[in-house]
Amino acid sequence: SPDDGAFFSRENFLATCMITTGFATSSFILPPSQPAEARGRATLEFSCDRYYPRLEAGGVFYANDLKRAIEKNDWAAIKAATEEPPKKTKADKSKIDGGISERAAQAGGFSKARVVAAADLWAAAFSDSSISTKTKKMKEQTAILGQVVEEVNTIAKIALGEEKSGGGIFGFGAKTPSQAELAKQVRELYVKGGNAWNQYVFLSNDDLPVQLKRLPYL
Repeated sequence: SPDDGAFFSRENFLATCMITTGFATSSFILPPSQPAEARGRATLEFSCDRYYPRLEAGGVFYANDLKRAIEKNDWAAIKAATEEPPKKTKADKSKIDGGISERAAQAGGFSKARVVAAADLWAAAFSDSSISTKTKKMKEQTAILGQVVEEVNTIAKIALGEEKSGGGIFGFGAKTPSQAELAKQVRELYVKGGNAWNQYVFLSNDDLPVQLKRLPYL
């Protein structure tokens, strides 16, 4: 429909950052007498190296795979994209890593476990002995992203007939929402999540050390 262009015109918010050569060594040999600013830069470099791959992959997935699934009203794909990994079972106890890697691989491409958790941990890297204002503001955006993921997943399950929409969920009232109503709602959530990501990027880029590339906007 004509309105779809407004929902999907913003894209490609691949997160990119550059880790300085040999950062791992420098991160661990900083003496206690180093200034707090230097210790902070080392922490950011370490955190960027650790969480960036998940943020980058999640951004690519959001801007491409998830967008296409929503454009096509592919509810099965939307559900899979936002699905959390399964809970630990008795069978996992016999596996070498307790089944952690296998369960993690089943997390959706833009699930809370795969992407939002990494965004939350990257936000925490901007705090030291106390929680900074920057961390708090970034976490406000990750909370919105988490809510969006949950609601998109629920709507997909309603569309697939796996869950009921009773109790006035999403403003539908007691009636069963139509596919068109569900599609409209999930598109609005997609934009809400994109706006939260843009704000998160703005906060992340503010005063970021020069050796780390800024995250691009949607």
